[in-house]
Amino acid sequence: RVLIVYAHQCDTSFNAALLDTAVSTLRALRCKVVVSDLYSMKFKASATAEDITGMLKNPDNFQYGKETMLAWQEGRLSADITEEQHKVKEANLIIFQFPLYWFSMPAILKGWVDRVFTNGFAYTPEKMYNEGIFKHKKAILSFTTSAYESMCCADGIHGDINVALWPIQNGILHYCGFQVLAPQIFWAVEHVFEEARQIMMEEWEKRLAGLMEEKPLTFAPITSFDVGAGFKLKKEVQDSLAMSEFGLTVGHHVGKRLPPNSQIKAGV
Repeated sequence: RVLIVYAHQCDTSFNAALLDTAVSTLRALRCKVVVSDLYSMKFKASATAEDITGMLKNPDNFQYGKETMLAWQEGRLSADITEEQHKVKEANLIIFQFPLYWFSMPAILKGWVDRVFTNGFAYTPEKMYNEGIFKHKKAILSFTTSAYESMCCADGIHGDINVALWPIQNGILHYCGFQVLAPQIFWAVEHVFEEARQIMMEEWEKRLAGLMEEKPLTFAPITSFDVGAGFKLKKEVQDSLAMSEFGLTVGHHVGKRLPPNSQIKAGV
């Protein structure tokens, strides 16, 4: 069961063609595919009190996280959120298809995350990262860029794409427990010839056939952190890195060089 969360305004775009390819390829493999076309749905991006039906518990000091957690527990979330949460619950794999905007997701897609991944449904303080609620599900970012790959490396003008992906892949997906697959990146799609775009499409189609068997990206397990010391890396973990050239992850670099391409390749 696959959920594709799609964020592009134009049905003649390359993103739309990628969506169509994913749907047809996966259905040919007998997958059940559901698409959330956020722009067509006119999905509300802003997280507000309107996301909760009935009375607020503390209207004088509105706190979105606490109020939506209670609303989720009591079945009082708005219908559009409830519908998307049902899709997430049913899915074994979620594909996020979008154009990269300002080194991140389009606002409508970030709004989907803000509103759908509510406290209690997607995470709790006790269930996060590799012990997270969605630890049996997989997720992948499939996105287009206007920049060439050479511009988004450690010595490129835009900087290391691995750093840009860390907040999304670790801070959202892995935090909720997802096994995060290496992203499918379509570089500089508006600047390359049609033949190059066709090759990109064919490569994506081939990858889709074996996507569920792929190994996920590597993240630091929650057991590497000391709860009593404010969730900092345990001393023995830091000691084990003493002679290493690289840090543990992009985020847990402990002052060392970042592990190369750890956010775009599995097994790093």
